[in-house]
Amino acid sequence: MSVAANYGDEHIQTLDWKEHIRRRPGMYIGKLGDGTSADDGIYILIKEVLDNSIDEYMMGFGKCIEVTIENGEVVVRDYGRGIPLGKLVDVASKMNTGAKYDSKAFKKSVGLNGVGIKAVNALSSRFVIRSVRDGEARTVTFEAGNEISDVQESGVTDKNGTSVAFVADESVFGSYAYHMEYVESMIRNYTYLNAGLTIKLNGQPFLSKNGLLDLLQENLNEEPLYTPIHLTGEDIEVALTHGHGYGETYYSFVNGQHTTQGGTHQAAYREALAKTIKEFFRKDFDAADVRTSIIAAISIKVEEPLFESQTKTKLGSKDMGPDGPTVRNFVMDFLKTELDNYLHKHAETADILLKKIQENEKERKAISGIQKKAREMAKKVSLNNKKLRDCRIHLTDKNERAEESMIFITEGNSASGSITKSRDVNTQAVFSLRGKPLNSYGLTKKIVYENEEFNLLQAALNIEEDMDNLRYNKIIIATDADVDGMHIRLLLMTFFLQFFPDVIRGGHLFILQTPLFRVRNKKETRYCYSEDERQKAIAALGPNPEITRFKGLGEISADEFKEFIGENMRLDKVRMTKEDPISDLLEFYMGKNSPERQGFIIGNLRIEADYIEELI
Repeated sequence: MSVAANYGDEHIQTLDWKEHIRRRPGMYIGKLGDGTSADDGIYILIKEVLDNSIDEYMMGFGKCIEVTIENGEVVVRDYGRGIPLGKLVDVASKMNTGAKYDSKAFKKSVGLNGVGIKAVNALSSRFVIRSVRDGEARTVTFEAGNEISDVQESGVTDKNGTSVAFVADESVFGSYAYHMEYVESMIRNYTYLNAGLTIKLNGQPFLSKNGLLDLLQENLNEEPLYTPIHLTGEDIEVALTHGHGYGETYYSFVNGQHTTQGGTHQAAYREALAKTIKEFFRKDFDAADVRTSIIAAISIKVEEPLFESQTKTKLGSKDMGPDGPTVRNFVMDFLKTELDNYLHKHAETADILLKKIQENEKERKAISGIQKKAREMAKKVSLNNKKLRDCRIHLTDKNERAEESMIFITEGNSASGSITKSRDVNTQAVFSLRGKPLNSYGLTKKIVYENEEFNLLQAALNIEEDMDNLRYNKIIIATDADVDGMHIRLLLMTFFLQFFPDVIRGGHLFILQTPLFRVRNKKETRYCYSEDERQKAIAALGPNPEITRFKGLGEISADEFKEFIGENMRLDKVRMTKEDPISDLLEFYMGKNSPERQGFIIGNLRIEADYIEELI
């Protein structure tokens, strides 16, 4: 019998709480990451601490929360009741310990299992928790989950509340950095859902007076068709309007938790919107025609919600409580009454909405025949699709690696060949373009089905109907670092912005950064993504290193590509915010204003030439 086949008592291990968290952080905070994505673990740590302070506010204690981030340390201070001093150590270091099991203390809280703060403790190189209650205080310090000190004080003048300070452990996370735009977005969401609460981020106050209405207006990057509808009730708040483009955009929340992957409440909201509007107009519209271009938000509060993971990004609850209605019926009943009443009272909004639905219906019917032929073509081609080299695990699979699924969109046989040879066949797919795609700016969705490249691309992604069946978590544009590569990148981004903006809003579209230079000597090789990195590599490797300038992806060997699409992959996420003038940008860069664009290019070329001359 081989050694590998031996299996005895000595192979069974029991890990203590902190060791289990440090060995399996994904179970508690999702992926680790380096801070370049909003769902990276370092932001989940902040969220886990903030959730407890938010729960205090929701129970009526503390109207201000202070968050400071400086030199890698995060400090969250609330002015709630303060954690009971006798249980302070247990709350920070004993699994399944907390007050959220007692519905009297926390009726509709975000925290459920007494796990979050322990995960932060275990994954921090330094973790300090301090509670103040009526002149008494206790401060406990940990390192990697191990208690270092415990100090109790009497006669303190600090206001009641809890303070948590932590530094995420680089031995777990690797090198990381906080991108304040992600932290700010998180904090804004908390204030939208808790009108009257002020959260200060490094001294800057954030607050909301109008809840989800503020959220919607902050995230609109175009003028809506009609003034957003804002409806509130006990334990539910919704807001909605329609834009001018394609797709559906939803912001959904449960007990203040941003459920980025939706769940039963968001599914019910989508269903209720279509059903209520159809019944109001007494017309059997297709649900897709009702919802196309919709921008909406929903927030509900429930007792003992069931989330599908510790990171709480998707609601699985079907019941409101032991004796309450199902989440679906709760949302359906609210919309059926309140949205119907609103439309009866606001005839102008109802007329605009009806016209929008009819326009959607007209376009859908106009391309229905083309759609049918396109589906048949895509299905036929998929049997022998040389454009797509698929992977084995997809986002729609019930697989623990599903979130790792990605597809590289590249141009040319040499580039796609190198990526294909070096990829992880389990999670990385490759889609090869034939030349430059069409400039789709200003065109209708009909072009998606008539153009072979676009039709096969949407079929590969499986996004024709909606985003629910998207096959890959990351869609990565991988083009050469030259003028042609940049043009292809812009054409693909235009395609998604025009017809499938939900891909971008959902955080699924990325740009692959590939090295411009390789600098090496006999002992070491460094890949450089900028001139600054090249100069540093030259200085580090000594005199006369070999320097190679990569002109295209096809020049990078398959063996080298493993460096760039594996653990060291650099990705830039394509994002849409209110501050991004999408329509203006598309009109300028992709429209028919050639003389204006030419002047802009020539002017910037002169600036670049002057800069190069200075360097020389």
